[in-house]
Amino acid sequence: MARSRGDVIRMSWSATVRYGMEPAPEGLGFAQDLMNTISAGKPRTGDLLADPDEARTWLAQALAQWSRSTGAPAAGFELDPDGHEDLRAFRDDLRRAAEHGGTDALPSLHTAAVALQLGGNGQVHLEPRGTGWRRVAALALIEVFQAQRAGTWERLKICRNERCGVAFFDRSRNNSGVWHDVKVCGNAANLRAYRARQRARSAT
Repeated sequence: MARSRGDVIRMSWSATVRYGMEPAPEGLGFAQDLMNTISAGKPRTGDLLADPDEARTWLAQALAQWSRSTGAPAAGFELDPDGHEDLRAFRDDLRRAAEHGGTDALPSLHTAAVALQLGGNGQVHLEPRGTGWRRVAALALIEVFQAQRAGTWERLKICRNERCGVAFFDRSRNNSGVWHDVKVCGNAANLRAYRARQRARSAT
């Protein structure tokens, strides 16, 4: 079956679509895709930042999709040979921030260099600075910052199923979702809780 152009574009968020999820809107999809480079799912998928070659492959695909989603050029992004390890550490901190629920108890985790750029249309844009993984992190944090201002960051969540942990965009009307897939993760978690209650009753 031939895929439509929209299907091909959606598939470009390679880390997110492998878990069967709809990507977050616009540039926030880049931050979501970075968070979903983890090893997760059943059967277990690989960590897309596990080695330099895999990390560069993921980054090229994610930047191409980011450029299509935002209309901005994706130039000047490269990972140095050891940059994938630092990017993994940043990814894990970004996931903790998304899991945290927006309170202020977490300490500052990362600082990124950005510049304010005045465009010919009179609009001011944030531009990532730095090199290697730091530039990638700056881009992700710019998208998170813009999503926070737009009120969409709070909808990017980590699945509450500890055996899953993928980042999903909650499209429920009241932003009440906690599972990336209610049938898969919600039912499994409820079944484990039910069995735990049964064992507790049997023990008493």
